[in-house]
Amino acid sequence: MSRRVHLIGICGTAMATLAALLKRRGDDVSGSDQHVYPPMSEFLVAEGILAASGYDADHIEPGIDLVVVGNAISRGNPELERVLELKIRYASLPEVIRETFLWGAHSVVVAGTHGKTTTTSLAGWLLAHGGLDPTVFIGGIALNFGESGSSYREGRGRDFVIEGDEYDSAFFDKTAKFLKYLPDVAIVGNVEFDHADIYADLDAVRIAFRRLANLVPRNGLLLLGADSPHAHALKETAVSPVETFGLSTDADWQAVDLAVEGGRSTFRVLRMGRPYGVFKSPLLGEHNVRNALAAIAIGARAGVEPERLVEGLAEFRGIKRRLEVVGTAGGATVFDDFAHHPTAVHATLTALRKGYPGRRVWAVFEPRSASSCRRVFQEPFAGAFGAADEVVIAGMFRSNVPETEQLSVGELVASLRARGQHAREIGDIEGIVSTVAAEHQEGDLVVVMSNGGFGGIHQKLLKALAR
Repeated sequence: MSRRVHLIGICGTAMATLAALLKRRGDDVSGSDQHVYPPMSEFLVAEGILAASGYDADHIEPGIDLVVVGNAISRGNPELERVLELKIRYASLPEVIRETFLWGAHSVVVAGTHGKTTTTSLAGWLLAHGGLDPTVFIGGIALNFGESGSSYREGRGRDFVIEGDEYDSAFFDKTAKFLKYLPDVAIVGNVEFDHADIYADLDAVRIAFRRLANLVPRNGLLLLGADSPHAHALKETAVSPVETFGLSTDADWQAVDLAVEGGRSTFRVLRMGRPYGVFKSPLLGEHNVRNALAAIAIGARAGVEPERLVEGLAEFRGIKRRLEVVGTAGGATVFDDFAHHPTAVHATLTALRKGYPGRRVWAVFEPRSASSCRRVFQEPFAGAFGAADEVVIAGMFRSNVPETEQLSVGELVASLRARGQHAREIGDIEGIVSTVAAEHQEGDLVVVMSNGGFGGIHQKLLKALAR
């Protein structure tokens, strides 16, 4: 039965993905967020979904059957207050996903501090390429789905591959989203401290992942990253069967003989110590080899033949904002990357360094996420930029973080310089663009790292470089 559904406070890709899947189910869907930026606004328009930028109580009408409340809003939001006053039925995003899609599905939940979007996209694509017709719910835009990429794939098979976020669910439910996703298979690639705005410390993060592992049934599978100590430790308390993946010699799924050839990663896979196949991936970096291993293990468990998995990985086209080539101008190549955690920054820069030997690497970083703006990551960030030749740190995005808890960009730049790196702080986008344009050399790689739009800096860079 069709419902009238309104989504509020669900950021970016998640709003677009859930809205699109509900629309295809037959619901009449609308939504609003503080800002609806391209390409999400364009995506929603193409899906026939009305999305408003900004919150207005008038968006909430008595005829609405369900309001999906995201974790980006709290009490005082005008739309939320109207929902509570009118007593319109409401639920969190993960609750709606569970109740609408997952009870009858074979749920594959991809979790971990890093690599969730890539691994979800890879696993969904390998199952689709293997003929299993899965539904896929991603926190990014995978280029293998849709004509120009999509954050979801609607399939008729029983498999539902979903990115499992450890962030909280809504203002009325502060538990992790992934605890609602009924995992038949759960992947935990790595566990580190993150989301300092909602988790007190690493132990609090580990508890959330232990709870996820505890939900996997005895006829399911828990796939754990062998190279992450805190992910691997979940094996000790698991009730379900467990398999591990990584570069470690004791991993059940192990990648060996890693090499980069023509901008592609090549590696051999051993399954329980026995040769399984030789794989080529368009994704650079050891972290992406681990992501691919997890996806290969998912495909193998589903019955996809090794040869099909080899073909599928070779045909994977990547994900927007994951070391995505935005363009080349003035002899320099500009990349867009979502990295905002020290480990992710280090992995991205190391992948570029190894993938393009002999080329100069510029790291342009915006401390924007709720964690990257916090002082708890001051020292880790100082060690994250080692593979870059030039480091530019933008101004802090979030001014609402208490001053005593704020990351100090000045101290970070000083720490990088003390390590012998050429680093500087440039607070405005125009200054960053003009600096890179004036100082770049032929063959330079400029990677812009932020979990936001960064004021459209990528196209501004390309225009300036072209001049």
